[in-house]
Amino acid sequence: MIGRGEEAQTPATILLNSNESAYGPSPLARIAARAAVDRIERYLEDPDRLLAPALADRFDLNGDHIAVGHGSDDLLARLARAYLGPGTELLRTANGYLKVPNYAHANDAEVVSAPDEDFRPSVDNMIAAVSDRTRIVYVANPENPAGIHLSGAEIRRLHAALPDHVLLVLDCAYEEYVDAPDHEPAHRLVQEAPNVVMVRTFSKIFGLAGARVGWMYGPDAVVDTVRRIGTTFPVATPSVAAAIAALKHREHTDLVRAETARSRRWLTGELQALGLQVVPSQANFVLVRFPDPGRSAEAADAALRAQGIVVRRLAAPAYADCLRITLGLPVELQATRDAIAAFLAGQA
Repeated sequence: MIGRGEEAQTPATILLNSNESAYGPSPLARIAARAAVDRIERYLEDPDRLLAPALADRFDLNGDHIAVGHGSDDLLARLARAYLGPGTELLRTANGYLKVPNYAHANDAEVVSAPDEDFRPSVDNMIAAVSDRTRIVYVANPENPAGIHLSGAEIRRLHAALPDHVLLVLDCAYEEYVDAPDHEPAHRLVQEAPNVVMVRTFSKIFGLAGARVGWMYGPDAVVDTVRRIGTTFPVATPSVAAAIAALKHREHTDLVRAETARSRRWLTGELQALGLQVVPSQANFVLVRFPDPGRSAEAADAALRAQGIVVRRLAAPAYADCLRITLGLPVELQATRDAIAAFLAGQA
C-alpha cells in the first residue's frame, strides 16, 4: 500500500498488484447492483437460494451442492474451522498462496509445506507428506503467486493417493483464465468423489472484487457443514444482484478471457526479450524474476513506484528476486514494460 515515506510522494496511477480484472464487471452487473440498493434496508435472506441456481445454470452443476460466501476466503476459513483443530495438519505446497497457513493457525492446526519444484507444486512431494494427522490438502490451481497450473491427470493422481478422511480443497479462483489443453475443470472430480471441494470467486474474471462474493461446490455433507457455520446474512444484496447479472453476460467474460490471454502472451514475450525470466502463467498475472543482483526486483519495484506503477513484491524469501504483475489494460502493460526496460538500461 502506498502511503508512507517516499512512496507517498508519487500517486499511483497504474495498479497492477492485486489481480483484479482490468476490464471491470459487466455493465449488466453494475446496473443490477445499483437497482438492488433500493432494497438495502433489508437483510438478504439465504443468498444460496438466489445465487446457487444461477451458478448451476451457468456452469451446468447441481445447485444443491453449492454454498455461497463472503468471498472465497470466507469459505476457505469455514472449511478450516470444520475440518482442522489441535493435532491435525493442513498440507500445502511450499511457496503457494501465502495466506493459506493462516487458516490452519486460526484453528490451532499445523501447516505442512511440501517442497515445490521451482514454484511448481510437486504431487510426489505432497503425497509423501501426507500423514495420519492430515485433514486438508490445499491446492490452488492455477497457483498464486506463480500462476502455474497442474494438469487434470496430476490432480487426480494426488487425490487417488489421499485417505478417504482427507479433504482435497481445490482453490480455483483463476480457473476461467486457463487455456492449457491438459487442464480439467475441477468440478468434474468434485462430482465423482466424496472428499473433494472446489472454491471459486467473482473477484477475478467477473470483475467484482469489491463485491466480495465466493462460492463452493462440493459433496452434500461438506456443503451442509459449511452452510451451518456461516455468519448470519453473509453477503450483501447488491453483491448477489451483481453476481447473478454477471453470470448471464457471457460475452463479457469471453472478452476478458481473450484479452487477458493476449496480454499474457505479449507481456511474457516482451519481458523475456529484456532478459528477465517469466514463470509460465495460466492466470491473469505473471511472476517475473530479476536475475541480476545489480538490477534487483526490489530496485525495480522502487523504480516503478516512482512512476506511479504499483506491482506486487512478496514477503516470502523464495520470491525475493521476483515481482508479480497483474495483467492490466494494454496501455498499462506497455507503460510497465517501458519503465522496466528503462530501469534495466540504467535510465531510471
